[in-house]
Amino acid sequence: MTLTYLGTASVLIDTGSVRVLTDPVLDEPGGTYDMGPPWAPPRWFSSTRSHPTPIPASALGAIDVALLSHDHHFDNLDYAGRAFVLGRSVDTVVTNPAAARRLAPLKRDVRGLATGESTTAAGIRITATPARHGPLLTPQVGQVSGFLLEGSHIPTIWFSGDTVMTPRLRHWLTADRAVDVAIINCGAVRFPGAPLLSSARFTFDPGEVVGAALALNPRMLIPVHRSGWSHFAPEGPLRDAINAAGLEPRTRWLEPGETISIST
Repeated sequence: MTLTYLGTASVLIDTGSVRVLTDPVLDEPGGTYDMGPPWAPPRWFSSTRSHPTPIPASALGAIDVALLSHDHHFDNLDYAGRAFVLGRSVDTVVTNPAAARRLAPLKRDVRGLATGESTTAAGIRITATPARHGPLLTPQVGQVSGFLLEGSHIPTIWFSGDTVMTPRLRHWLTADRAVDVAIINCGAVRFPGAPLLSSARFTFDPGEVVGAALALNPRMLIPVHRSGWSHFAPEGPLRDAINAAGLEPRTRWLEPGETISIST
C-alpha cells in the first residue's frame, strides 16, 4: 500500500486495488478563502493558501472512496476538490450526516455516518470516529468526523479529521484497538482577527497531537494539516513536541507530492 501526501489534509491511499482520498484540496496556491459563517466579515476568518498542488485533479485518476471530514471549510474541501468529488472520477463519498445532506442531491452515492456508525465501501470498513472542530457553540464549527479504515488487505488507518481533544475522543483513543497508521490533522488553527474568538482554537495543538499519538500508539504517525495556510500555527513547536515525546522514529513528515510504502 502507498500513501501520497497532496498537502493540507489530502492523502491518497492506494492499496493496489482500491484508492481512497481524504479531504481533497486541489486548487492552485495563492488563493485567499473565507472560513467563517456567512454573516461574519471575511477579514475575521480569512486565510491564504501557499502550499503547491503536486497532483492536479485531472491527473488523479479514478477514486473508489473520498473521505470528507467536513465540507464547509476550504482547507478541507476547496473549489477544485469539490468539483472532483462530485464528478464521475469518485464512486463513493463518506462524510458526516450534515455534509451528506448537502451533497446527496448532487451525487448518487453519498453516505453520512454519525459517530460510531460504519459502512463498507470498496471492501473497506469505514467507521466514523469522534471529532469536534473547536469550542462548543462557535458558529463556523459545524459537524465534522474522523474515520477508521479496516480491511483484511490493508493496514488499519485512523484519519482524525479536524478536531480538538474532547472527553469522547480521549475515550475512543484509549480503547483497546490496534491502529497501524494515524493520519492526524494538526495546525493549532486560530483566527486572531475574529472578535471574541481570537483565542479560540479549532484543531489539535502540539500537546494534543502527542497525547493522541501516545494514547493510540500507532505503528506510524503522519502529521498533516500542519503547514501551507496562513491560519495554521508555525510547524516548529509541533516537531519539537513530537521529538520530545520520543515519537520521532515512527513519524513521517511528508511533503506535498511525497509517496511512501506501508507494509500490511
